[in-house]
Amino acid sequence: MIISGAVALLLLGDAVLRAGWGEMLLLAPWVLLAVWVVYLFMYSSAIETDADAVTVQNFLRRTRLPWGEVADVRLRYQVVFVYGGGQELKAFGGPVAGRPGRPSRDGPGGRRREPPALHEVETIRRRWEASVEASAVGGVPTRSWAPFGLCSGLLIAVWAVVAVMITGGPA
Repeated sequence: MIISGAVALLLLGDAVLRAGWGEMLLLAPWVLLAVWVVYLFMYSSAIETDADAVTVQNFLRRTRLPWGEVADVRLRYQVVFVYGGGQELKAFGGPVAGRPGRPSRDGPGGRRREPPALHEVETIRRRWEASVEASAVGGVPTRSWAPFGLCSGLLIAVWAVVAVMITGGPA
């Protein structure tokens, strides 16, 4: 994200130096659209837990799943929450299964090092188990849109349409 932001600033700064502020403002939505896509695919997805539920954001979609509804938490290629009648909620923003652990430097009989993703999944699993022990009530999963990603994408899209209208479209 930092690299794409730096490249965007470099490109927009170059546009200001070569063509001026007005032309840069007409070019900016296209550069910002590329930065928004990088944000969407590389940064926006996440897993948030609290005492009542887990919130999974995959790209622009947020799903809040009460702990009482969760039947299992496992790590396949990404974290998967099993709920309801076997339905699965895959979390793109959580830890991912990496390579198997490497042997330790203690020799052939030493313990294998575990990937960090396993520790993070165990933390989520402990939170779920603690909630189940505290008699967490179930509920219906709620879905919503991620407001920041959606609003910023719509703003950039409107800005791009205005830029096309001002320039008269492609030549």
